[in-house]
Formats: sequence, structure tokens, C-alpha cells
Amino acid sequence: MKEIQLKFKIKIYQSLEELPLSMHQLILKAREAAQRAYAPYSGYRVGAAVLLGNGEIVTGNNQENAAYPSGLCAERTAMFYASSRFPGEVFIAIAVSTVSNSVTLGGFAKPCGSCRQVMAEYEDLFGIPMEIILDGSSTITVMNGIDTLLPFRFKKEDMGK
Repeated sequence: MKEIQLKFKIKIYQSLEELPLSMHQLILKAREAAQRAYAPYSGYRVGAAVLLGNGEIVTGNNQENAAYPSGLCAERTAMFYASSRFPGEVFIAIAVSTVSNSVTLGGFAKPCGSCRQVMAEYEDLFGIPMEIILDGSSTITVMNGIDTLLPFRFKKEDMGK
């Protein structure tokens, strides 16, 4: 038997004021986007903001649909829009924030598995880890790269290509 131990570092900030200015602005954009989410079924609104290498910030929010699962998460909305609007522009960071009318939020925003895999795909495309900033009710958690959230992810080379 072989045992492998995974280790990673995360940074936890107690307030927006502790963050570097670029992260602070990104979270504010994600919070703003969450307010505009279309979430009439769950009441769980999520906003995401992607910082691109050219300095642009692209936002997205979750879009629900009565024909579940036809909607789309905030993270993928933001990343797909960023990629279509600025093709080839590197993703430096993504901030994710949540607002809920019906659910008591604890901890911090947590991207779903599909969103994590899309983050991984863009990291692989650009060849650099993306800073992932997850907004919480009492703390802000920052991770450098998707491997922290998705250590055993699909990679292009796993697909035989």
C-alpha cells in the first residue's frame, strides 16, 4: 500500500479591509452581481467576478430556470462571458459571493463541481493558477489555484488528447 498526503495553503481574511485592493474590488463586484441574479426558485443568489490579465473585470450571476437544470451558475456565466468577450485573455482571479433570502449562509461560497472543472480547464488553457476568492459571512477565503478545490480533476491529457 502507498499512502499519499495532500497539502495546500489557504488564506483566511477576517474583513474586506485586510485584502489587497484588487481583491477587495473583485469581491465588491461579485457581491453586486449576486444582487442581480435571477433566482426565483431557490432564493440563493450567487455572483462571480473574473479579473483578466488586461485589467478588465467581467461579472456573472446564477440564472435559474423552471426546467431545472437548464440554468447556469454564476461562476460559469462569468467565465464563459469573459472568454467569449476577451478570447485568449488570461484569468488572474475569480471572486464568488452569495446572498440568500431563504437559507442561512455559513462559511463561505463554494463553487459546484462543474464550476470547479471549468476553472481547471481555464487554468490549463492559460498555464497559470487562478486565484480563487470565496466570500463568506464572516471570513474571506483565498486559494491559489483550482487544485486546492479539485485535487483529482480531469485534465486534457487524461482524455487521451
